[in-house]
Amino acid sequence: MSITVLVGNPRPGSRTSLAGVSAARAVSRLAGDDAEPHVIELAGLATHLFHRGNSSVAAAVRQVTETGLLVVASPTYKATYTGLLKAFLDRIDTGALAGTVALPLMVVGSAAHALAVEVHLRPLLVELGATVVTPGLAVEEDDVPRIEEITTAWAARVEPRLRRDAVQR
Repeated sequence: MSITVLVGNPRPGSRTSLAGVSAARAVSRLAGDDAEPHVIELAGLATHLFHRGNSSVAAAVRQVTETGLLVVASPTYKATYTGLLKAFLDRIDTGALAGTVALPLMVVGSAAHALAVEVHLRPLLVELGATVVTPGLAVEEDDVPRIEEITTAWAARVEPRLRRDAVQR
């Protein structure tokens, strides 16, 4: 199964990227696959997002819409996902992620924002047609040093649902 990590942090190489890649690897290991995920850092596309016809943005949209498993990772900004992620996802037609299993992940400043992954990011992915495995993962910034442990435990929790949803595809 192809796995893509979409990182909505405006800084490349962020904790959000680290968490997203870690989650993708944890899910991949459970599936018995050691393939590295394809990573799309939106920070590198930010200046092109509002220029229709940009080939780099078009390639990223194609990668996202053609992947089997999509990890969507964003930091919380004002208790929701970033505008950068929203601007990119606005390029994807409603229903275009049909056949894609999505795993929402957010890096949050505090536990007070933990529901943002379910309340804001999950509905957006469903609107785009993805099958969203829940619970999404909210990682507190202070817990990022333990990201491997956290994503491994989370992957084990969502694995039964992930298997079911992937089999139905």
